[in-house]
Amino acid sequence: MQLYLVVGSVNCKEDPVKVMQEALEGGVTLVQYREKGSGSLNGAARLELARQLQVLCRQAGVSFIVNDDVELALAIDADGVHIGQEDEAADSVRARIGERILGVSAITVEEACRAIRQGADYLGIGPIYPTSSKEDARAVQGPQVLERLRAEGIDLPIVGIGGITAERTAEVVSAGADGVAVISAITQADDANGAAAALKREVLRALRQVQP
Repeated sequence: MQLYLVVGSVNCKEDPVKVMQEALEGGVTLVQYREKGSGSLNGAARLELARQLQVLCRQAGVSFIVNDDVELALAIDADGVHIGQEDEAADSVRARIGERILGVSAITVEEACRAIRQGADYLGIGPIYPTSSKEDARAVQGPQVLERLRAEGIDLPIVGIGGITAERTAEVVSAGADGVAVISAITQADDANGAAAALKREVLRALRQVQP
């Protein structure tokens, strides 16, 4: 959960397989395959890329989660599924995927509590900062949303997402996140390995500072 990479063909500066390999070597600890947006792959090509990325994750011992598409996740025996508020209800997805990991995007206490009741294993909170990586991004929340959720007793693992850079990592973790999720900070970097390593260092440093 410390360094969570969201990756798909449309958001990678280079071949997504190459980006993934470098990112894993740099320290990514969880991967979400999100093949959405203009120009995204469909059909056999989408499935093939999912399988290629999944193989890399298995070799690295990193969980591989599919965004939204339960059928794809089950077809490739992915480690889990991540859904947003506009996707299928969490309790329905939980019933379909069994004991696999279930992540749910949320920004309000109500959304977070409902996700927990319906079986979420972790919450993706954001966008924390402005982002251009998602065409359907919700309103920017700021790190304060993490503080509000923790203050309301939400203790499920939380990953902050949206416009997060290495320089902003400490602020996100100190506000209550267990880790950060990134897209362009790694997928658009000239050196995905170096970018991932820098993010991982900052996450670990911030976690050490907030631990009692």
